[in-house]
Amino acid sequence: MSIKYIKQGMQAEESAENQAKTRQIVEGILSDVQKNGDDEIRKLSQKFDNWNPESFRLSDQEIQRIIAQIPEKTVEDIKWAQAQVRRFAQIQRSTLQDVEIETIPGVVLGHKNIPVNCAGCYVPGGRYPMVASAHMSVLTAKVAGVKKVIACTPPDPKSGMPPAETVAAMHFGGADEIYILGGIQAMAAMAYGCIGMDQVDMIVGPGNHFVAEAKRQLFGQVGIDLLAGPTETLIIADETTDAEMVVTDLLGQAEHGPNSPAVLLTNSEELANQIEDEVVKQLAVLPTADLASVSWRDYGEIILVDTIEEMVAVADDIASEHVQVNTADPDYFLKNMTNYGALFLGNRTNVAYGDKAIGTNHTLPTKKAARFTGGLWVGKFIKTCTYQRVLTDEASVLVGSYCSRLCEIEGFKGHQAQADLRVRRYGSVEELA
Repeated sequence: MSIKYIKQGMQAEESAENQAKTRQIVEGILSDVQKNGDDEIRKLSQKFDNWNPESFRLSDQEIQRIIAQIPEKTVEDIKWAQAQVRRFAQIQRSTLQDVEIETIPGVVLGHKNIPVNCAGCYVPGGRYPMVASAHMSVLTAKVAGVKKVIACTPPDPKSGMPPAETVAAMHFGGADEIYILGGIQAMAAMAYGCIGMDQVDMIVGPGNHFVAEAKRQLFGQVGIDLLAGPTETLIIADETTDAEMVVTDLLGQAEHGPNSPAVLLTNSEELANQIEDEVVKQLAVLPTADLASVSWRDYGEIILVDTIEEMVAVADDIASEHVQVNTADPDYFLKNMTNYGALFLGNRTNVAYGDKAIGTNHTLPTKKAARFTGGLWVGKFIKTCTYQRVLTDEASVLVGSYCSRLCEIEGFKGHQAQADLRVRRYGSVEELA
């Protein structure tokens, strides 16, 4: 395979030293919350967000007062985006069917799709209030049938107040309780049941490396959706697209943060050689160039290959969170690629559509996790649980006979006794012989 790096970035993974430091910090904070409960949550919130209200939970009156401050057009836009997310989530939910079938005479097997009872949805804040993450987590959980959804988001760092649009999106999405609480302390509060929250069954939503590490350490105490790290974007392009579009879309995702990989994979040498000049041109006028420029400098890549087959192979090896395909035949990649968080096919769409409005979920796997998992969807909130029923004596004796001999092979005498009891109880003399 011919692979040429016109530009190569640093490894996207954090150094082992930084990872170890993050693990240690998070472990200490979670341990302190376990010991000190609400007091520790308050201390952390004051320290990291300068936020220590009488109640972290917003009352219905506070929610309505916050929403009343938002321009009507903004409310309409949020509701439009949520309608798209809801519609697709409902379609996905309809594909999950309960099953019951008589596999052999007298033996009935089945499964039920059961939503978790209580989900915690984290919506990040910081420089960018991630309003759309409320649709993706809260709304999706409610479509899945989750009885109680607890939503957390940090206060706006500029105003020191609840982020109005995010609160509105949480409310319209169906959140049962809304808390203004961020970071590791929000993860811990949801998992351990602090500051008036019920303990949740699972935690979902993106966040920074501390939030991701907290989710990793809390897994087992609660379920999680996936570990969503810094945003990743891969654009696969050929000679049928142009540098302006490619760079606009690369930098549009690089603005997420200083460690967000943005990669071009192409079989067009002409396009590859145009990218750096176009990057300089666009960074000169991009309002978020302070972040996007650092991300492109440190993690941006331009990879040149010869063939479309090599493009598929390299893309599957990268296993990017977002894969945008700007080629003459985007469907070739839909048919042949296997490792991606989400595909964006053709010049008429882009990653921002998926991030904000089109209807698919934007909480997606990063750091090569696309090799083994997809993104957040209604199915993540649902447990597929099996059951069995034996209707006749004959069926119990048939299965019991096989089960007894199979237990004998493994030496499980207690298991064998369970089977033998049914054979004796429901069988004939001949069957016992």
